[in-house]
Amino acid sequence: MSQRTLPNPAFWRGRKVFLTGHTGFKGGWLALWLQQMGAKVTGYALAPDTLPALFTLADVANGMHSVIDDIRDARAVADALAEAEAEIVLHLAAQPLVRASYADPLTTYATNVMGTANVLEASRRVPSVKVVQVITTDKCYDNREWEYPYRETDRLGGHDPYSNSKACAELVVDSYRRSFMTDAGIQLASARAGNVIGGGDWAADRIVPDCIRALLGEKPVDIRSPGAIRPWQHVLEPLSGYLVLAEQQYAGNPAAAGGFNFGPEPGNTVPVGELAAGMLRHWGSGSLNISGDPLKLHEAGTLKLDISKARRHLGWQPRWDFDKTLFHTVDWYRRVLCHGEAARQVCLAQIAQYHAADSTPTQA
Repeated sequence: MSQRTLPNPAFWRGRKVFLTGHTGFKGGWLALWLQQMGAKVTGYALAPDTLPALFTLADVANGMHSVIDDIRDARAVADALAEAEAEIVLHLAAQPLVRASYADPLTTYATNVMGTANVLEASRRVPSVKVVQVITTDKCYDNREWEYPYRETDRLGGHDPYSNSKACAELVVDSYRRSFMTDAGIQLASARAGNVIGGGDWAADRIVPDCIRALLGEKPVDIRSPGAIRPWQHVLEPLSGYLVLAEQQYAGNPAAAGGFNFGPEPGNTVPVGELAAGMLRHWGSGSLNISGDPLKLHEAGTLKLDISKARRHLGWQPRWDFDKTLFHTVDWYRRVLCHGEAARQVCLAQIAQYHAADSTPTQA
């Protein structure tokens, strides 16, 4: 399709949504987008684990019902979901970091695998639920370090505990779809995004927050693996895909079942060093320091996603190229941290800009 499909605000207006992970980076942005469209959102997640955090800076809880609890607690998940009487469940809560998964693999598996099972089990027992969507990752594939982009039919795997736990979550999703959800009349899908960047991320061991912390401290940006290739995309890109997919799931489109890649165009799949240099270029200052990884933890060297399925069946495709992605990312941090603008308003303005027909950036 030549026309880019975007989320339909009329569909979401008044819709009851249960969103896990709303205190995180992606979940916070998605909660704000759903609020902007008039959805009735119940969020379920642990308290933010970074300082600062988008959840607090952008006052994400204002305009939704926020439940602070643990996705590993099956009873608490079931009670919160039943109380929400949601029609659509969007499961983003996760332990999302590769290096943290090496430090604490058991928590990673408990959160990403059993947490997913808890959400699915609770969802199938709530009569109002019509759609469930589980967000995993591009790293769920068995990475062969080849130049070809991964398709939804490629083998699942994962070397590190984080990537492997997300592959396991995909298997749980597939089993629940076959065993329970289809017979219950619930549309179940999974979504796999690329390396997501954007304003409001302060996680440890991520290149954009590392850049911002270094730039604000007037220090060189340390880079462990400058040659590692990743499919970079602005946070709003996959979120738009999740929303469009959920709309198609709700409509009963049989093509909306299964897994979907929501990655960037090939021009956004570049080495870490190129992304960092672009961040500095848009910021207007700074320097890079190739530090290497003293712990020598294994991380994938090359990762690309094939988005043909989402383009063909959903009409979805990315809107912002690599330069626009970097511009809007740096612009968010500059406006909020340097100019003192309200984080919530900057988020909502960027969402509106993403929705606009002309999303060409203007100079700050």
